[in-house]
Amino acid sequence: MIIITRPDITDDELDHLRERIEAAGLHTHLSRGEHRTIIGCIGDETKLMELPLRSIPGVESVMPVLKPYKLASREFTVNRTLVRVGANAVIGGKEIAIIAGPCSVENRSMIMETATAVRRAGASILRGGAFKPRSSPYSFQGLGKEALKLLVETRAETGLPVVTEVLDTRDVDLVAEHADMLQVGARNMQNYALLAELGRVQRPVLLKRGLSGTISELLMSAEYIMAHGNHQVVLCERGIRTYERATRNTLDVSAIPVLKRETHLPVIVDPSHAGGDAALVAPLAFAAIAAGADGLIIEVHPKPENALSDGDQSLDFNAFIALMARIPAFAVAAERSFAPHSQLAEAREFTGAAVA
Repeated sequence: MIIITRPDITDDELDHLRERIEAAGLHTHLSRGEHRTIIGCIGDETKLMELPLRSIPGVESVMPVLKPYKLASREFTVNRTLVRVGANAVIGGKEIAIIAGPCSVENRSMIMETATAVRRAGASILRGGAFKPRSSPYSFQGLGKEALKLLVETRAETGLPVVTEVLDTRDVDLVAEHADMLQVGARNMQNYALLAELGRVQRPVLLKRGLSGTISELLMSAEYIMAHGNHQVVLCERGIRTYERATRNTLDVSAIPVLKRETHLPVIVDPSHAGGDAALVAPLAFAAIAAGADGLIIEVHPKPENALSDGDQSLDFNAFIALMARIPAFAVAAERSFAPHSQLAEAREFTGAAVA
């Protein structure tokens, strides 16, 4: 249930209203807009049935939230959520956010070289896997704690905040100690113990849609994190499993505007995992921006043919710079902004790329 207040509600009336709701056994969540304040009521709403809410001073209207997700619902807050990652990166604002880096952290020189290249091209957040969930137990599983230390060193050197995946509830504190943002991979979207644990840490969470997860299930997974106290959640559409085999997954472009309608949380897209082919990354990225995505997460590697994981879908530096140079036109068409041009000249000089 949400309660919409009158524009002229006083602080005393607001406090009194919250006290009445909390006395009934529910929690309240305030969202302040320019002209209205919305109070979200969290808990057993039947306990409010006997309260004459509309007669309490300062109340304008009372609306039920009929969707199974409450905190993640678009109706629950006045403004869209902005998620800050590190000191300067923001996801969910007018500016398109770009997260870029390798699938896995392989060694110090590789992650440092990649971070320098993607920063110069205009990326604002570095991705890099420390713990890697692989379909085969014999595939490279990541460097674990060593990779986390390398990400910390790279952040100190380049200034880029870092996002990396956490797989196990036992590793949440460890990863949160090293990373600026914690990623929940597609395979763990409905790992409710992990989601609940992430709800108690003070780090933004990047939540990827599961291989066969519905939009409602994705939002309910976000609800798990938020219900345990952490409202800094970014949703990621990364393609779903269908009968089609021409691509690694099927990018659900329609999920972007649906999510923007259903939730106040930021929505980004992973074109690398969606297509599974480096040649498909740019067109899928442009489609995502045109559809309203708040950002992209892209795999970049110095030499994709030598990558220990996901080399086929990774861009080399020149391809990434070329993609970044074309993003502004699509951002403008979507009434967003993106201006990496001040850094592109430096990036071209760094890699020797010829980008118009």
